[in-house]
Amino acid sequence: MKKAVVTGGAGFIGSNLVRALIAKGWEVHSIDNYSAGKMDTRFFEGATYHELDVRSTDDIQPIFEGADVVFHTAAVPRVPYSVEHPVETTDQNITGTVSVLTAAARAKVRRVVYSASGSAYGEQAKLPLSEDMLANPVNPYGLQKYVGELFAKLWVSVYGLETVCLRYFNVYGPLLDPNGAYALAVGKFLMARKEGKPITIFGDGTITRDFTHVSDVVEANLLAAESPNVGKGEVINIGAGRNVSIKFLADLFGGEIVYGPPRVEAHDSLADNRKAKELLGWTPKVKLEDGIAELKKLFAVA
Repeated sequence: MKKAVVTGGAGFIGSNLVRALIAKGWEVHSIDNYSAGKMDTRFFEGATYHELDVRSTDDIQPIFEGADVVFHTAAVPRVPYSVEHPVETTDQNITGTVSVLTAAARAKVRRVVYSASGSAYGEQAKLPLSEDMLANPVNPYGLQKYVGELFAKLWVSVYGLETVCLRYFNVYGPLLDPNGAYALAVGKFLMARKEGKPITIFGDGTITRDFTHVSDVVEANLLAAESPNVGKGEVINIGAGRNVSIKFLADLFGGEIVYGPPRVEAHDSLADNRKAKELLGWTPKVKLEDGIAELKKLFAVA
């Protein structure tokens, strides 16, 4: 039985990944400090849960011992939060990543799969966004996730640790957290409809995003863990390869729409996912309309 460690294993993407690994018969360990709270639906029988902070290198290293793969999903996400709290988020997102890489190298883990972000691209002159473009983050979160990629690549040559970086594009799906001031648009829209309130769009609704279902992201992680084609710090886009406006997304939920002030974020995003297909054999399977319909059923939204 192979052993995997998922940092941030009680988070949105991490919990989906834990569940998938259990289903595949792996020995699964989750590390999480529960800074986003504990949600009972994110804990699964068959996994071992450790309440720790990934910045505590000496504490997490023993859990890494004997692991074949570490999936590093732990982070303080949300662009607006990083703008308001740059010091705290830099500490957790960058120092946390360096700690995980260091503990993995010391424990002789074979490979670390790092959850990177399409926000590293920032504003670009053309679409789709491809991995050969220079990073141009426009907010602290995008910069923090990009710096994590650089550390992951450096650990290959300096410490002999296999790494691969998956740049996610606007992940949504089951087990997302719809609450909190910094919840993602899909979660906010869900709760607004469930509570009979207007959907709030920040800006004029014309910005575009590439929404990617969490099941497709999990599949990319599983492929990245095993693929013989990666391990040298490669950066790979994991996106549906289709962008829609935030207004289009809101219309999938229906109901009244109101508009708020724009946020500090790139206007458009669209993943070129050819590299994921070539190196991982990965293709996205869930269409946005189907994924939103699934969520509306799960949340009992008409």
